[in-house]
Amino acid sequence: MQVRNPRNGKYDYELVVDSPEQVGQKSKDLRSAQASWNSEGVNARVNVLLKLAEKLEEQKEDIINQLSIDTGRRKISRIEFDGAIGLIKGRCFSVPKLMEEIPVRDSFSNPTVRIKQQQVPYELVGVISPWNFPLLLALIDTVPALLAGCTVLLKPSEVTPRFIDPLEAIVEAMPELSRVLKFVRGGAESGAALVDNVDVICFTGSVATGKIIAMNAAKNFIPAFLELGGKDPAIVMADADLEVAADAVIRSAAGATGQACQSLERIYVDHTIYDAFVELLCKKIEQINYNSNYEKGGTMGPLIFDKQATKIENQLKDAIAKGAKIETGGTVDNINGGSWMMPTVVIDVNHSMSLMTEETFGPVIPVMSYNNLDEAIRLANDSNYGLSGSVFSGDVEEAIRVASLIDAGGMSINDGSLTNQVFDATKNSFKLSGLNGSRMGNNGFTRFFRTKALLIQTAHPQSIHSQEEDSSSV
Repeated sequence: MQVRNPRNGKYDYELVVDSPEQVGQKSKDLRSAQASWNSEGVNARVNVLLKLAEKLEEQKEDIINQLSIDTGRRKISRIEFDGAIGLIKGRCFSVPKLMEEIPVRDSFSNPTVRIKQQQVPYELVGVISPWNFPLLLALIDTVPALLAGCTVLLKPSEVTPRFIDPLEAIVEAMPELSRVLKFVRGGAESGAALVDNVDVICFTGSVATGKIIAMNAAKNFIPAFLELGGKDPAIVMADADLEVAADAVIRSAAGATGQACQSLERIYVDHTIYDAFVELLCKKIEQINYNSNYEKGGTMGPLIFDKQATKIENQLKDAIAKGAKIETGGTVDNINGGSWMMPTVVIDVNHSMSLMTEETFGPVIPVMSYNNLDEAIRLANDSNYGLSGSVFSGDVEEAIRVASLIDAGGMSINDGSLTNQVFDATKNSFKLSGLNGSRMGNNGFTRFFRTKALLIQTAHPQSIHSQEEDSSSV
């Protein structure tokens, strides 16, 4: 497969694709290593993962360089790398406590029975990661699964795969890790083969692909942990600090060129401050420029996936045809062969427009006014998505009340997209935004276990005569 450089549009990297047979062989090799990996204990696994973090640090610049080529951004790639190291170290710190043996207890329902609980890891976990944050979102499932005692088969997106070369070289130089972590390269066919060979699948990506993976997982009778798209709302209340709200909205909606599932994509503003808020947004966006020349600096990187540009343009055309007005930006610019877009504020929007109902995944900020909080909450919940969102208010308790009424798994108060900075708060994805256990918080680790119960009878077992019919049962 040929891989595109988003900064210049050139296909300058060749991805050698794994066949289904190769995927099957890798899965067999991993399964043969799982029992010994699990028996080594959590502390031994922690030491291996901490060693991985050290080795990654040694190759930091090479990995960041590969991420930068694939995503077209350097600063964010550096932040992403540091976040990945923090993720590994954070999990290594927290999981030994979660692995402590559960005390044997007496049964509440049968006092002669004692209960011993065990945590049994899945043998082989499959991970299919997305293209927008390639390293971090590959490791966010891989690391806790390995620490749980599972083996892992990881397939990164074919859109941004270059980082796998230095990462795999590091893993292959660590025999204690290479036997339990292997990589799959390729597109949909390789992903389907992966799902057919694992015991549980973790997928981060679009709703459309997530549905296909869920159906294949159901056919194979395996769990699917899906983290899918979002159409995150923000409610800006009348007493909100407009500077705070504007800065947070712009960073969340346009940061990483809007290519994050938890980007704010629908902004609902109290009608009494609507004009002032839109004016402030536009004024702040005037200070933003492209980083098409690294030496000259700049904030906005390119759109990574070229097909995304077409989707964004179609949403904007639909909105304009239905009465919307673009205040800033609005065009996808071709610079040196890459697709670039400035933060785009759109007003006079409504829910008949795809811009307000379908995931955009670009730096577009549609702003709609509301007359009262009931209307704002209704609009925020008028969506098939329920990933996350934001509420801005000078009254934190009132903001919490409003946030509690939004059908989304993670709500930021007086900020945006805090779920991409805080990994230790368990949250679920509502509606079409995801399925099954959270990858955040302690649940992001414990979901890789099945809980087993050993029921110990301390008295003489009941005989069949305990079920004998007699006159008292009539």
